[in-house]
Amino acid sequence: MSKGELGDLLDTRDLVGVRRWLEGQPAYVIADELARMDAVSAVVPFRMLGKDEALTVFEELEPPDQQRLLSGLRDKAFADLVEGMDPDNRARMLDEAPAKVTNRVLSGLSPQQRLMTAALLGYPEGSVGRVMTPEMMSLPITLPVGDALRRVRARGAAAETIYTLPIVESGRRLVGVAELRDLVLAELETPLSDLVDTEVPRVRATDSAEDAARLMTETNLANLPVVDSENRLVGLLTFDDAMEIIEAADTEDMARQSGSSPWSGHYMFVGVWQLARARAIWLLLLIVAATLTVAVTQAFEATLQEVTALALFIPLLIGTGGNAGAQAATAAVRALAVGEVRTGDLAKVIWRECRVGLLLGAMLAAVGMVVAAVFVDPRIALVVSVSLVVICAWAAAVGGTMPLLAKAARIDPAVVSAPMVTTLVDATGLIIYFATANAVLNL
Repeated sequence: MSKGELGDLLDTRDLVGVRRWLEGQPAYVIADELARMDAVSAVVPFRMLGKDEALTVFEELEPPDQQRLLSGLRDKAFADLVEGMDPDNRARMLDEAPAKVTNRVLSGLSPQQRLMTAALLGYPEGSVGRVMTPEMMSLPITLPVGDALRRVRARGAAAETIYTLPIVESGRRLVGVAELRDLVLAELETPLSDLVDTEVPRVRATDSAEDAARLMTETNLANLPVVDSENRLVGLLTFDDAMEIIEAADTEDMARQSGSSPWSGHYMFVGVWQLARARAIWLLLLIVAATLTVAVTQAFEATLQEVTALALFIPLLIGTGGNAGAQAATAAVRALAVGEVRTGDLAKVIWRECRVGLLLGAMLAAVGMVVAAVFVDPRIALVVSVSLVVICAWAAAVGGTMPLLAKAARIDPAVVSAPMVTTLVDATGLIIYFATANAVLNL
């Protein structure tokens, strides 16, 4: 059966068919189907899963979908589920949960799990401390490899990961890490200090989670040690959590770059009103910004009345300029996100994008000259061509630098979205066009 049939099976109350469908699907497919359902409907197939599989499926869900599913579970099932979650996944769910849900979850936890979850929630929002796992296996640097392996076998089951083993000295101060593979292949008498990598990157628990996750992708780490202000080990950022952080950050940036506020939860279950509200604010702002274009056109009304043919090319010019600015803005936001440029590179980015814009404008002007000369006077074709070169250079410079200026002002660069850059370039592009027309045509 295909995954799209689960809803139909529930509608017809074919519980045997539902159970058969669940047996043939991986966890992420089941999670996607549950995210499309309301709490009452989702609980039915969820309760048919085995305990371990149910936990795996639950952790595949996004926090809003987890909260919705929990609302449909009775207290015993509710308590078993949240108790079995990893502390970092539990904290991630509660990060966006209403106070009522948070209190219900924390009150149902064992003292140890409650303490770990509360500790994670105590770190600043957006910090790596909120998403790290405190369930890790660390080893004293004084051990030989044989003793270290025996300790891993004895205590490793309680850790979320044992492939990266933090090595600590007295006071739990981090020395470095050792890989389990190296321990397994080494002689048992080898000192652990011979295998430790002391140059491994580390982050503080209060550092940005997104920056830590991107550091992991740059350094190809499976796990990243997290320390406090005194270099004491407090947790690990695991690779799967890092990928979720980057996915969430990229999703948010994509929404902002398209002129929308980000939302959480499965697209197919998010309400129409919520989606409209996420987009309406930006559209209203863009309408206000677009009045600049109207004002510029009105200011040059006399020029248009004298040479009406100029109006034919307004859509072409503002569309081209807007697209050039949007391309540069998107490239700049991406380069900032992955650390390829910094705010100190502002002058270099301006110079680089100006040259890119000039090249693009020259190529488009060559085509525009031919097209314009076919329909209008050659002098107007010259106006269009010159305007294309200048507008493209200006648009690329504006689009490339606005995200850097936003970053310097501690504003999310994605907020300076492509639609916002496009609207600004539209208005200024018209000024360039009409100014060029006045100069070339002696108006």
